[in-house]
Amino acid sequence: MKYTKLNFMLSVLGIIIYITDLIVDIGVSVRFFYEGRNVFGILTVSFMLFGTLVVQCFSYSWFKADLKKAGQENQHCFLLLHCLQGGVFTRYWFALKKGYHVAFKNSSKTDNFMEEQIDPHKEVIDRMTDLSMLRLFETYLEGCPQLVLQLYTFLEHGQANFSQYAAITVSCCAISWSTVDYQVALRKSLPDKNLLNGFCPKFTYLFYKLFTLLSWMLSVVLLLFLNVKIALFLLLFLWFLGILWAFKKQTQFCASISMELLYRVVVGFILTFTFFNIKGQNTKCPMFCYYIVRVLATVGILVVFWISPVSIFNSDYFMSISITVALTLVLGIIFLIVYYGTFHPDRNEETKPDEIDGRAVQRDCRMKYFLME
Repeated sequence: MKYTKLNFMLSVLGIIIYITDLIVDIGVSVRFFYEGRNVFGILTVSFMLFGTLVVQCFSYSWFKADLKKAGQENQHCFLLLHCLQGGVFTRYWFALKKGYHVAFKNSSKTDNFMEEQIDPHKEVIDRMTDLSMLRLFETYLEGCPQLVLQLYTFLEHGQANFSQYAAITVSCCAISWSTVDYQVALRKSLPDKNLLNGFCPKFTYLFYKLFTLLSWMLSVVLLLFLNVKIALFLLLFLWFLGILWAFKKQTQFCASISMELLYRVVVGFILTFTFFNIKGQNTKCPMFCYYIVRVLATVGILVVFWISPVSIFNSDYFMSISITVALTLVLGIIFLIVYYGTFHPDRNEETKPDEIDGRAVQRDCRMKYFLME
């Protein structure tokens, strides 16, 4: 497996989107405070802090695991960098620096950080996969709640300023990019997995995730207008069910018990918004049940909102929102069926556990037990 110049450019694009998303989020929170909407400003900052703190925890634990595997002592500078919320940027620095030499200079020198004779292309791919995992965490922990908040403020006033349009656009781009990039990078890092090649499979997977997510977020926003307590109760209940599912499947992603508990909490949160295979096993039945519940919940929210005596939108305005919710859900389900029926890399293979052939190293194990599709 080679790390090409195109891969390097896509990695650069990834950090550009990451930084842009961060800048837009800060701008939106500042504008909320400036306009006197302190609750929205506090929620925006809280989502940012929650996402970045969880990401820094996982990033630092991986740094410690990699240093231990390489026989090196834990370096306090990495702890300081993560405390200063610089863990992701540190990883990007190492990955892009090594990736540039591999892609443009065809370097085969051993990296001083790892001090291990390994394939330099595989090393860069592994580092980029770690970054894809972290971006996926942050996307769903921070980006999804913020997108719900932005949609809520947009529908509440019927209009939005430039910063809100930018926040909605960038959030959609970040969610889409991180989801597809994660799936491509993870499959590329696992030697026993077929690659997700070609534009059609990638775009089909992208639209499946994007449409189902957008439909559910709009449904949640409508429920928030109807009753905030009911909406929060539903989300917390679904989060709790997701955590129970992670415990039932006995995920084995982290080396320590505390980090594994945090991982299962994060998995439960992700499952609140979209479906992922959390154990690398056959998931036709769980996925079918998941989206049946999603369809029923969406239809239920629309029905309740239509018959509710609370009048928030005029009929024409709500009609367009209802059509958007239903249409995006139907399109998402269609793209899901097309992806798994036509484009899924393992569609022609016999179902088997997610196992890796060859040398079983801790770095591979981290990828091996992560969310799979």
